[in-house]
Amino acid sequence: MLGEKYFQLDMSYWGRSRRLVIQILCIWALVAYGLPALVMETNKMNYLGFPLGYYNCAQVIPLFYGALLLIFNHVQEGIEADQMDGKPMVEAASSAALNAVLMKVYVAYTGGFVSFVLFLGFLEAVGVPHQAIGILFVIFTLGMYAAIGIASRTSKSDDFYVAGRNVPPIFNGMATAADWMSGASFVGMAGTLYALGYDGLAYITGWTGGYVLVSTVIAPYLRRFGSFTVPEFIASRYQGTVQLPGGKIVEVSGVARFLATIVLLSCSFTYLTAQVFSTGVIVSRFIGIQFEVAVFSGLIGVLFCSLLGGMRAVTYTQVAQYVILIIAYTVPAICMSTTQDDGFNKNNPVEFLVYGGTLQAIALREKEMVLLGLASKVTPYLEPKWRRVDFFALTFCLMVGTASLPHVLMRYFTTPSVRSARRSVTWSLGFILVLYMTAPAYAAFAKLEVYTNVIGQPLSVLPQWVFTYGKIGLTSVCGKAVTSVNEAVEACAQATGGDYLLKLKDLKISKDAMVIATPEIAGLPYTIAGLVSAGGLAASLSTADGLLLAISNALSHDIYFRLIDDKASIQKRLLISRVLLVVIALMAAGTAASKPADILSMVAWAFSLAASGNFPALVLGIWWRRANAQGAIAGIICGWGLTLTYLLGTVYGGWELWGGISNVAAAVFGLPVGFAANIIVSLLTAPPPDNVLAMVDSLRDFKVTGEDLTAEELEDIKEKEEALARTQGLQVSNTGEATAEATAEVTAAEASI
Repeated sequence: MLGEKYFQLDMSYWGRSRRLVIQILCIWALVAYGLPALVMETNKMNYLGFPLGYYNCAQVIPLFYGALLLIFNHVQEGIEADQMDGKPMVEAASSAALNAVLMKVYVAYTGGFVSFVLFLGFLEAVGVPHQAIGILFVIFTLGMYAAIGIASRTSKSDDFYVAGRNVPPIFNGMATAADWMSGASFVGMAGTLYALGYDGLAYITGWTGGYVLVSTVIAPYLRRFGSFTVPEFIASRYQGTVQLPGGKIVEVSGVARFLATIVLLSCSFTYLTAQVFSTGVIVSRFIGIQFEVAVFSGLIGVLFCSLLGGMRAVTYTQVAQYVILIIAYTVPAICMSTTQDDGFNKNNPVEFLVYGGTLQAIALREKEMVLLGLASKVTPYLEPKWRRVDFFALTFCLMVGTASLPHVLMRYFTTPSVRSARRSVTWSLGFILVLYMTAPAYAAFAKLEVYTNVIGQPLSVLPQWVFTYGKIGLTSVCGKAVTSVNEAVEACAQATGGDYLLKLKDLKISKDAMVIATPEIAGLPYTIAGLVSAGGLAASLSTADGLLLAISNALSHDIYFRLIDDKASIQKRLLISRVLLVVIALMAAGTAASKPADILSMVAWAFSLAASGNFPALVLGIWWRRANAQGAIAGIICGWGLTLTYLLGTVYGGWELWGGISNVAAAVFGLPVGFAANIIVSLLTAPPPDNVLAMVDSLRDFKVTGEDLTAEELEDIKEKEEALARTQGLQVSNTGEATAEATAEVTAAEASI
């Protein structure tokens, strides 16, 4: 019957997978936008001292994303199991063995780092100068990263570009989290929440929500394709020919590759500059050198890892950096949490459950400061100040940008299989949530400390940290970066320091200083402050590593090798990639030294550029067979071009904001234009060639690869590989996947580098 035809469900692998993705995304969107839309109403209710609306955005929604990915993975793996007639999919023996080895190595590494921190605490107790401790932290961490880079050096192309495609999901998750939690997250997130209050939670809900898109819509399909870079996927997907007016027929995939590389460069270089900037802030503070010098000195650790070992070295360095940054971020928050006694909690170390009473104390202090004349008006910390459309626009751009960033997506090229890629995304979000669940507590504790122990105090008793960060321009009193009480008195035009009580408007703290200054604001030991500096350095350098690789790999592989010299040897390609690493790093350092903007703003620009340039081409390339090369080229030019124009016009050209939408959410204009241009031009031009359609179909089919084989099948393949290697005089790598495909990458040229 007609009804049965229309309502019969597609029970194929692709039909069931597509239906699952749609269901997951509907639930995701409902929670991501439904709960924030009700914030004014739900803030009237309390949970553990928290206004419920604030708590939903700060804690509930990010945790819900993690639970949603667990459900998605479970159901999707069930669909795949059905394709194997119930036969279980076991992990490849080589991957399991590598996982066990890495677990032992990083447990020992973590113990060693904790011992080092305790040793520095002992040095502080016996009177070693603070600056010496700060220098030891910076030197020790940079030295470790350089040592890992040297130990992981490689001359194989698959190791350099994709870490041999054998990184276990849990460690790839840690590396992705470190790659992701840049200076923007570590240094800038809590500072933004400190300054914006509730509105700053748009960054948390947006960035964590983006991983749902990564896992369901993009990452598994890119891993199944098996490319080295995002531009390579776009070039392969968008093949086609165009007849020029003179009758000449040209292939346009090179144009798509070139435009995708331009998008990658624009968003990655902006993001990289932000990381180098935050590195300069940290190194200048804790070593005591000039900011401009600190910016260049911080690149040493980055280049050691990237130059010698490429993605392989960067991956294992980023795992080590995650350990440091998460310890550094959570320890001060836990220390401050245990001092809270607010009627809801007493000495509770679980910081993300404790700060509800702190939020209430902030609200009371805001009213008190107005009554005491310390502030004429205070914007409530817990209430939205932005229009809802502004909050939603930024959230949307950050979500889509997360799913479009090349340096994040390329991390999922390193896993052994498609299933590992999905699991890796879930691990990534889990590790990221540890920091993002802590950031609101961090900001709240710092806010209350400043409101209570700094605002309303005489100038003569201002804490030392105000002057310390004034030296590097991150704090100011009465409009001037002061370095002593006398300078503060002069800035506020008072006869004596004791006569004047500091008002709220008099003190300005840079958002980029908040995290590294909070241990000193809270009166914690200097070793904790040094630990935070080491964590911030790890966060910035780990992301800089990934960004440098993304940029240099795109230029050497997608531009030089694919478009200029397709006969270049592996030695030459790797040499060019390494030279480009140095050049790009120096350019980023030079740009960062000019202090172009605050860290979080620069990062938000990168997300909008990536979203408008990459997302339409990636999503339509996977999910719509009819998308063609002409449509992709039009979509990138229109979407990315409009976003870049709006950014440049509003930041540097003096343009008025369109509809009041901030330039950090610029993709809200470019993204729909990019989709529209891609779809319209694709429909008006010829469909993709048959080989491209076959490739799209292969992305949607279930494949049994590597990790999905049984142990017996893996052993059989391994024996055949070894026999083939003996007959052909080749050496087979024992560290990669156990498939015949891996041996094809091992060439005599690679062995001779």
